[in-house]
Amino acid sequence: MKIGLISDTHDNMTAIKKAVAYFNKERVDAVIHAGDFVAPFAADEFNKLNCPFIGVFGNNDGEVKGLTNTLKGRIYKPPKEIILGGKKIIIVHDIKILPKNIDADIVVYGHLHKQKSEMIGKTLYINPGEACGWLTGSGTISLLDTDTMEVTDITAL
Repeated sequence: MKIGLISDTHDNMTAIKKAVAYFNKERVDAVIHAGDFVAPFAADEFNKLNCPFIGVFGNNDGEVKGLTNTLKGRIYKPPKEIILGGKKIIIVHDIKILPKNIDADIVVYGHLHKQKSEMIGKTLYINPGEACGWLTGSGTISLLDTDTMEVTDITAL
């Protein structure tokens, strides 16, 4: 299963539109957003995805009701546990809220605005970076293949 990963979009409509177009072009099976959408108007772009979508709130997502309505209930308070591609995935914005010993195949997180993926024990931790590009000057997203557990980082959105 191919999963698109995104985080920290922070209302950057240009980057969000590019990410949605990229995920649709790549025909991903699902998209996970690790928080900091910010405003409901920006989150609406994710309704144009051609696949299932799920996200969690980030520390800058103040309009909880608006985001929940816009995303048709597909956004949750972190941490959110799901099963995709036969893998147990935990989605969180700030990784610091997770206990050290977790039972998951994959953790998708954001908040740090820095792309990173690493195996810690039996768990693959993935931060797709900042789609908005506000801090680095270049928007980033990632793709995860749950069959191979391979992560592909995409830069320059």
